[in-house]
Amino acid sequence: MKVKCFRSDVVTEKPCRRRWNALKCKLVAFNIQGVVFLNVEKILSVAKLRATHQRKLVLRLLVEKGSPLSHSEISSTLVESLDKVTLYRTLQTLKAAGIVHQVQGLDGVWRFCAHDPESKGCPGDHPHFLCLHCGKMFCLTDQRLPRVEVPEGMTVEGKQLVVYGCCSECSPETEAR
Repeated sequence: MKVKCFRSDVVTEKPCRRRWNALKCKLVAFNIQGVVFLNVEKILSVAKLRATHQRKLVLRLLVEKGSPLSHSEISSTLVESLDKVTLYRTLQTLKAAGIVHQVQGLDGVWRFCAHDPESKGCPGDHPHFLCLHCGKMFCLTDQRLPRVEVPEGMTVEGKQLVVYGCCSECSPETEAR
């Protein structure tokens, strides 16, 4: 059985032995014969949140999709329908716990994306790509935003970079094929 360590994103035959015990296990995904089983309860417990049904549904969707989703995209994709207010409060709770970060696209719509709850610094430390044709947003996690020096007395609460253009599915080269 292969397991994925959420902390290091390494898929191995054995679990990560770093601080390994029942309470501090960082394993959140199990890959058995190509099927990934997510341990969203573990993500929520690491963030010190109760694993309610709504939180598990929303977090599982965000982790599985791996790209930022808007409130309406989450609502329409969920198997079980959640009340708009419940979904809003769930997203805000996950955001406050540091499991989810939000990014605003050029279209003015806020999108939510899951990330490591124990990451240091700003959770939105990577740029995002917004397709102007289909409206999809993608995390560019292999790139990092530069550190910004601000004048003395100022405090940085977060940073955001949205790159926009045409995604690979909408590009003219793809349509010509």
